[in-house]
This record gives sequence, C-alpha cells and structure tokens, in this order.
Amino acid sequence: MSVLDAIGDTPLIRLTRITAGLAAEVHLKAEFLNPGGSVKDRAALAMVQAAEESGELLPGGVIVEGTSGNTGIGLAMIAAQRGYRALVVVPDKSSEEKIKTLRAYGAEVVITVGGVPREDPRHVSQVAARLAAETPGGWLAGQYDNPANPGAHLATTGPEIWRQTGRRITHFVAGIGTGGTISGAGAFLRKTGTVTIVGADPENSVYGGGDGSPYYVESIGHYVHPATDQDVWPQSYHPQVVDRIERVSDRESIEMTRRLAREEGILAGASTGTAVVAALRVAQGLHPGSLVVVLAPDSGRAYLSKYFDDGWLRRAGFPAPPAPGPLVGDVPATAPLLLAADATVRDLPARTGPDTVAILVLPRRGRPISDPAPGDVIGAVPLAATAGAAPDTPLTTFAQPPLPPVGINEPAIEALARTPPDTTRLAVLTDGRITGIVTRPSLTALTSNEPAS
Repeated sequence: MSVLDAIGDTPLIRLTRITAGLAAEVHLKAEFLNPGGSVKDRAALAMVQAAEESGELLPGGVIVEGTSGNTGIGLAMIAAQRGYRALVVVPDKSSEEKIKTLRAYGAEVVITVGGVPREDPRHVSQVAARLAAETPGGWLAGQYDNPANPGAHLATTGPEIWRQTGRRITHFVAGIGTGGTISGAGAFLRKTGTVTIVGADPENSVYGGGDGSPYYVESIGHYVHPATDQDVWPQSYHPQVVDRIERVSDRESIEMTRRLAREEGILAGASTGTAVVAALRVAQGLHPGSLVVVLAPDSGRAYLSKYFDDGWLRRAGFPAPPAPGPLVGDVPATAPLLLAADATVRDLPARTGPDTVAILVLPRRGRPISDPAPGDVIGAVPLAATAGAAPDTPLTTFAQPPLPPVGINEPAIEALARTPPDTTRLAVLTDGRITGIVTRPSLTALTSNEPAS
C-alpha cells in the first residue's frame, strides 16, 4: 500500500451548529482529508493513470500542469511517489502556503502573472503548454480539458456519496472550478433520478452569470479578462449536469469559512465557504427527510495567510475583528471618478476640481463601470495633467500607476506605513472593491489628531 491508496473514501461530517433551525440534514464531504489535502488528488491520480496507460507519460517523464495550486499539489505528490519530475505553473495570486507545499513535494514551481487574457503568453495555461512542449519527456496534465478529471468523480466521488448516505441524498452542492468534480459526481448522482445538483459560484464568475471580474476566493469560478478574444469554458465542465447555480459573494464566502472553523471545528478553504453558503440556501425550506451533501474541496491550512489572517482581511476591506486606533474608514472618502480605459480627454466631466484624479478601468460588456476590483484598474490620471490637451487624446497618455489600495477597516497608521510616502491619494477597498478615495494627508492628520492641510 502506498500513499496513493489513501486517496478517496473521505468521510461525511454532519454540520450541526451553523444549520440550527433547518429541518434538512446538511453533511460535508471532507475532501481536505485526502493525503494531498484536496479533492484534486482524485483527478490527479486518474489523469496520471490514464496517461501511463496511453503511453503519453513514460517512466522518468515530467508531469507539467498549470493550476491555482491544488491539482499541482496532487500531481507533485504522485510524481514523488512514482519517480517523475513535476513542473507546476501557478498564478501570482495563489497562496504562499500552496507554493511552499508544492516545493516541499519536490516540484519545480514557475510563478506567472495572473489576471491576463487567456491568449497572453504569460497566462498560466500558455506557460504550462509551452513548458510541456519544450521539456524532454514532458506531459501536460491539462485538467481543464482532460476527460479523466470528471471521470475520476464519476467513478469514485459520486458512488461514495450515494453509499455513505444510504441512498438518502436529495441534493448535492459543489463549487465549479475546472468543473470536473460537479460534472463527474453530479452525473452519477443525477442518474438516480432523485438528486438535485447545485453549483456554487463566486458572484463575479461567468459560470453563474457574473461579469468575469476578479474575485478573492481561490480555486473556484471562472475569471475572464476583458481583453480575452473568446471565452472558452473547460471541457471538464458539463453544464447540462447542473440543475441550478447559487451565486455567492466574496464576503459571504469568507465569513462562512471562518464560521466553519470556529463553530464546527472544520478548517477549510474559502471555496468550501462558498459551497456551504449555497448549501444552506438550498436547505432552507426543505422537509425533514431531505439530505444535502456539500463538497469541501480543500483545507484552510493552505490559506492561513489569507482568509484566516485578520490583517489580510482588513487590507482587502473585508469585515474583521476590531483593530486598535483610527481606521481608514474614519476619514470621509470621496467618490472615485471612474472612466473606461479607452476614454479620451473629451470624456472628462465638465465640472471637476483641479485636484481630481480619474481611475482608468478595463470595461466589461454589459456592466457599468462601478466599484471595480483592483485587478481591473490600469492606472490613475491627475486631471491637471490633461490641461490644454486635444479632446481626442487618450487618457492613457497621462496615466500613472494605479492608486495604492487600502482597506476601509484597516488601521490608518498601518495603511500609511505600507503605502509609498510620495503617494498623495489612496484607493479605499470595501469587500475587495474600490469604493472611494482618501488623501494621505487626511490619514496622517487622523493618526496625529491634527487637521489635514
């Protein structure tokens, strides 16, 4: 028996405290108890086995994958056990813990920029494909389009849940990332004719009808850069399997993640928080004979520096335990002047003060430019710099770097300490979105109890 034999057969844990008042049972499928720490161990093993059988992956070969972290960890664990090299490409938004875990398994980690169009050569998928092609013996796992991904859950996850619930399950809830888990397990459970399949999706993800703008929950949803030529969905995701999708905000996801740890003793990642919020919505109004199973993809140990860190929450503008001293939110913020990245001098409002700064935002189809995420901001333009310019001059001509973001719940003294001292304005984040602008002198005055100049 090897460590790979420990993949699967994860337990169901009944949620008891956060489900108070609900008639239906809600059970959590604890996929974080797989040896690699996530549900992705199942897909990783199935993909490697299929590649070995087909001859795509030969002894001494190199497993290559682009991932937010969990699939790479599963593949790195398997590579270590079977004598392969692992070369894993991750975006720079992946948690520090995931990157360190990959390296602990001996994987070579390549970090690339996140938040770029799919066609960009720096995109995770493009970098991974190039490295696989250039590396002797390289095999690209390709979880997004590999049929072995949903196949793993059709063969294992779905049957386990059916057996563990004594065929009593009425609703299955899971997040949608590559789509493999919900597509495979959902397909098996759907065949019974008695189970409703519900997807949990970040509010901004396009799977559930969002605009594809950045969100803060890792390993779930579908982000689309505004400059992407064609939005291509993973072949591992089979939308016809899903009966409906529940959209969940970042705030709800993170708050539930922390509640699970402190009320249920379950340390899971924020994608679990997303799924549990959706599961509780599903359970509302169900009769006592109903049984909801919600899948928990990974462990919170991979996110201790993020969702469980009070400082991180405050910096991103999410609710956090009270901090000492005056907060950024104690200073009245001005509404930001938001303009599309392709705006010209002609688009500037007629009435603006000489000290006004415009924030240039990548436009998204069908969505007005409001409360943007920092990842959609390309720069800031002091309107004084545009004086005398021709009306058709692009504002990008005058663009400076984006305003440094500070959280509305962040202590003012901490915000001042970590932002450039020569920056006069700061973008205020509320729930991770830009909702206002404050001046550095006003924060300085707040911390020194002196009036701002």
